[in-house]
Amino acid sequence: MHLRNYILAFLVILVSEFSLKAQVKPFVEVVNTRVEYVSNPIGIDVLRPRFSWEIKANVRNIKQIAYEVRVSYTDDHLRNGGPYLWSSDKVQTDSSNQIVYEGPLPKAFDRLYWTVRIWDNQNHITDWSPVGIWETGPLGPSDWKALWVEADQPSDGKENPSPMFRKTFRLKKDIKSARLYITAHGVYQVEINGQKPNDWLFNPGWTSYNKHLQYQTYDLTSLLQKGENAIGVTIGNGWYRGMFRWDNIQNMYGNKLGLLAQLNIEYTDGSRAQVISDKSWKWSTGPILMSEIYHGEKYDARLEIPGWSTANFQDKNWKPVTVGIYDNRNLAAQSGPHVRPLITLAPVSIFTAPNGDTLADMGQNMVGWIRLKVQGRAGSKITLHHAEVLDKDGNMYYDNLRTAKQIIEYTLRGGDTKEYEPHFTFQGFRYVKISGLKKLPEKDQISGIVIFSDMDPAGDFACSDPMINQLQHNIQWGQIGNFLDVPTDCPQRDERMGWTGDAQVFAPTACFNRDAATFYTKWLKDVAFDQFPDGRIPHVVPDVLKSGGSTGWADVAVILPWTLYRQYGDKRILEQQYTSMKAWIDYMKAQSGEGYIWTKGGHFGDWLAFASTASDYPGATTDKDLIATAYFAWSTRLFIQAAEVLGRQRDVTAYQELFRHVRGAFQREYMTPNGRLSSNTQTAYVLALAAGIVPETLRDSVAARLAGDVKRFGHITTGFLGTPLVNPVLSEFGYDDLAYKLLMRKEYPSWLYPVTKGATTIWERWDGIRPDGTFQDAGMNSFNHYAYGAIGSWMYSTVAGLQMDPVIPAYKKIKIKPAIGGNLTFARTEHATMYGKVSSEWRLDDNVLTINAVIPPNTTAEIYLKTSDARKITDSGKLVSDSKEIRFLRMEKGHAVYLVGSGVYSFRSE
Repeated sequence: MHLRNYILAFLVILVSEFSLKAQVKPFVEVVNTRVEYVSNPIGIDVLRPRFSWEIKANVRNIKQIAYEVRVSYTDDHLRNGGPYLWSSDKVQTDSSNQIVYEGPLPKAFDRLYWTVRIWDNQNHITDWSPVGIWETGPLGPSDWKALWVEADQPSDGKENPSPMFRKTFRLKKDIKSARLYITAHGVYQVEINGQKPNDWLFNPGWTSYNKHLQYQTYDLTSLLQKGENAIGVTIGNGWYRGMFRWDNIQNMYGNKLGLLAQLNIEYTDGSRAQVISDKSWKWSTGPILMSEIYHGEKYDARLEIPGWSTANFQDKNWKPVTVGIYDNRNLAAQSGPHVRPLITLAPVSIFTAPNGDTLADMGQNMVGWIRLKVQGRAGSKITLHHAEVLDKDGNMYYDNLRTAKQIIEYTLRGGDTKEYEPHFTFQGFRYVKISGLKKLPEKDQISGIVIFSDMDPAGDFACSDPMINQLQHNIQWGQIGNFLDVPTDCPQRDERMGWTGDAQVFAPTACFNRDAATFYTKWLKDVAFDQFPDGRIPHVVPDVLKSGGSTGWADVAVILPWTLYRQYGDKRILEQQYTSMKAWIDYMKAQSGEGYIWTKGGHFGDWLAFASTASDYPGATTDKDLIATAYFAWSTRLFIQAAEVLGRQRDVTAYQELFRHVRGAFQREYMTPNGRLSSNTQTAYVLALAAGIVPETLRDSVAARLAGDVKRFGHITTGFLGTPLVNPVLSEFGYDDLAYKLLMRKEYPSWLYPVTKGATTIWERWDGIRPDGTFQDAGMNSFNHYAYGAIGSWMYSTVAGLQMDPVIPAYKKIKIKPAIGGNLTFARTEHATMYGKVSSEWRLDDNVLTINAVIPPNTTAEIYLKTSDARKITDSGKLVSDSKEIRFLRMEKGHAVYLVGSGVYSFRSE
């Protein structure tokens, strides 16, 4: 018996050892291949797209040393050795990001196939990656054979029903592929043979329509059939002609709704056909009586038209369309992510308010709408009112919506239970007032449909403090609620505009939380399109206010492209925006004159900074001219760096001279010889230090003054412009303890004060709800306003310790350097970089520090471990000093610094 047990034990050990060896057999492969940031995009208009890929490996220290890309017109050619449209041949480089296609230029409606393989530093040659594709759409006006068709229904200041367009057509053969290229004046939804092809919302998005109108590409292959087919399109006012701004003007871009549609069909025998929008189309109206971005929707289900987008529908009573004349030079392919319904929430409670209203609490300040399931007699009406918060008595609070109504009116058709969702409107809300029901609804009758631009999740953060975790939650929900095709300031009141200052300060946090590359790239096109001839940047983009030039807001023209380059290694965004960046710098130069101090024009200043009294004008604490001149220098410095990246040496030289002038002028005008600024505020000090305009000999002194101000107040005093910089600057100069105190503070003003008040998103004001339960000024008191969420960037980079190299972009070189503090016992973060997922986690247990890190292939990292004795540091239980894979670099301020390649690490330091 003992012998048998011995043999069994031996066999178990043998099998285990064999399995272990089998598990560590090296493998390396290419994964997550993308074209222009997207997997297998269709309908793009980029002639020289860029390829990116990641490398997956099960061994450490994998680095690419060469790649080869092949492109062809067919999948078979790639699989069978050619012929190729283009082959890069073997390129000796470690670059796997933003690789430019250099083959023959594609034509409109081309489909191209591609694959890549790599060589690595450990003598592996990968298999070819799975074949990817990209397709071009229309590349210019001549590629459009379709005509603009419109409903004869000009806006006259009244509520107008949404027009419905339709067309039947016959396909004679079996279908290989079908692509619909379509856009609209207004926002549209398309149906094919009674079905929606996907769940995209608010197409064609919001752009500077007269200069930049996007078309979308739908794959309709599976929805079409040989024989009779039909297409139907419903159009709402949207941003094109809807009620807009706080003065509710209409017809911002035009007063007629219409569409442009071109369906390209390839049959299985290789022949082709085309269906276009033309005068043969018809239109009518239906159940959507009114649908407005701000004000909601009126829907009468009795007016529904069953089967209206099917081929056998009789449309003899429908009206003929009119043909509109437009030159189509403003048309461009969709370049950002689509808005989609991505999260569904159930109400946490349904209750009767003190005033008798029936309310549903969705548990989260959200953006989207309510999906309603109801049954009742024909003609009965259900009304939904939406609000972000309840007043201190527990009733709905609407005042901060200003003129936005956010009301849904649904008239029942009768019969069985019906499910309804709005079409061309969205609301910002947590609470819903439900009128028209005879009793409290059941929870399954109400769903919260959360909509936002479909950006892949990119990063996350957690720590040992639940309130900080709630802050992170609020940051993320504030982002998705305001990233609805453009980066809006707020999603609920009569504004919802692309405020440039908010976008500028939040961009680093946004790019960490979500893959925002294409989202911002699309929006920056409109920043350039709407730029004034003198170089000013509008306050909001798209520009519906027709004003601009405020420092900190307009600097988005420089700071955001630079942020995207740093985050994604994207040189093309610098090339795309370079003229716009330069024009903004030149505008500031012209405004500043020979003295290089910017004193002209109107500026928002450090908007909504802490005020000692309620009557203080927001943003008046720090001298606006000081802020303007600091931003002048900062943007100029970033522009110089962009010019260096692009090899524009003449501009580098010229603008370095300009920077020296601005820096000198700032020091003479606003700084004493011992480093005191004329505006003795936190915002003044952090701006001067971040902009690089403090003399090297005074930087520590200026930082000490900043720290002194923080200690004196005991809290943050900054507004929109200063807030993103306070904690990073404090940490840069060794004041992590003060930065943590600001983060952990729970009293007003602080990031956690709203959390103590039950916030689920970031607020516009530090005290939107005062300690006594009353509200700040309703004229400007949004409870979903992401700007102050810019603290997230510091949490990820300093609390959790995941940092990017200051020179090499896109996390090609990583730094893991957490600042242990704030009474936290652990913090972790992860982020999907262009090279793969990187993570950093630290834990402190009885003065033993553990740092766990995942470094993706084709990158390296410097890892900082706080220690009293580097000789005792271990990785996965083994002394680091014995490792051949980990290189000791130096001791730095009590930290042992190591250089590592890709892989999984678990360091332990006592």
